Amino acid sequence: MALRSYAIIDSPAPLVAALRDESWQVIAPVERNGSLVLAPIRSANDLPRGRVDQASPGNVRIEEGRPERWFDYTLPASGWKRWLYPPRRQLWQATRVRDAFDLETPLPDPENVAFMGLRPCDLAAIERLDAVLGPEGAADTEYMRRRRHMLSVVVQCARAVETCFCAGMGTGPRAEHGFDLALTELETGLLVEAGSQRGVGILERLPSREAREKDIEEARAISQKTARMQRRSLPPSAAQNIAQAPDHPEWDRLAARCLACGNCTLVCPTCFCTDVEDTTDLSGKHAERWQVWDSCFATAFSFLHEGPVRTSVRSRYRHWLTHKLATWYDQFGTSGCVGCGRCIAWCPVGIDLTAAAEAIAQPASPKPASKGG
Repeated sequence: MALRSYAIIDSPAPLVAALRDESWQVIAPVERNGSLVLAPIRSANDLPRGRVDQASPGNVRIEEGRPERWFDYTLPASGWKRWLYPPRRQLWQATRVRDAFDLETPLPDPENVAFMGLRPCDLAAIERLDAVLGPEGAADTEYMRRRRHMLSVVVQCARAVETCFCAGMGTGPRAEHGFDLALTELETGLLVEAGSQRGVGILERLPSREAREKDIEEARAISQKTARMQRRSLPPSAAQNIAQAPDHPEWDRLAARCLACGNCTLVCPTCFCTDVEDTTDLSGKHAERWQVWDSCFATAFSFLHEGPVRTSVRSRYRHWLTHKLATWYDQFGTSGCVGCGRCIAWCPVGIDLTAAAEAIAQPASPKPASKGG
């Protein structure tokens, strides 16, 4: 049986303080330049309290909300992936010593990092990355080392923006497992739910009052209401439809709009593709190898021998969407999409992957017959 313990706290301030007292680096959403980004915080005062985000295809904005509300915003611009799987990290460095090279593999000690304000869809995204980069996947030991030093403080969603569709993906708006602590913002305080023994230990050290059954029921009602707010969803047979329709004319319509900028892969919390860069100094005595994030929208991503395999925007968009929604199932047994909607919100031309999947699910219109003999 899953471990469960509940309590009510008045604000997240004592929780942030308790985590910092135990030497956790607390990473949370903060507002910068009109966007929500992830950054280390020193106290709960750094949180964007009283702010709400609004998102629609190709548009994200931050607005004033109720000043007493701590967590009425939803998602930061990018996910938490960069703290577990950095955009750039050194794999090794080599220095010439006489007639040989001294090879060094840097293995920095990971910090204890507490993700504060993690949303259920992003928690699901981390679980997707575990399948790819964990012991049963590509075995990225650096990723697993960081993962073991992670503590998750989830915030159960009390509102949804226009681009959210986690309910249809089964990844939100409520997390039922996989977290250390989960917060639901009620009118009378924050309901804290401990989902691990480590979470129970932290909860026991907070000034709190007993949670009533009424509080727990109210929290679940909030999650149900948030799920009903969502209007987007993927068609039930999206994976099969996309995999079996490589020549559907919708790909041409999507390619005509797509800028191949890679924004969708940058903000996606599950995209994991990387490239390797080798550098040397001018003397030839020192060399380094770096792993860097890459995007399948880049022309050079599919470069083999004398040129790229996917030269057109059409082929690159089709590859991304087919892998994300279809062939990911073949590789990892689940979808590569968690319904966070970031790719819709941050696309400069407002391409909606749920609308694209719906269009591809429809039979292609027959081409008009040519006139004449």
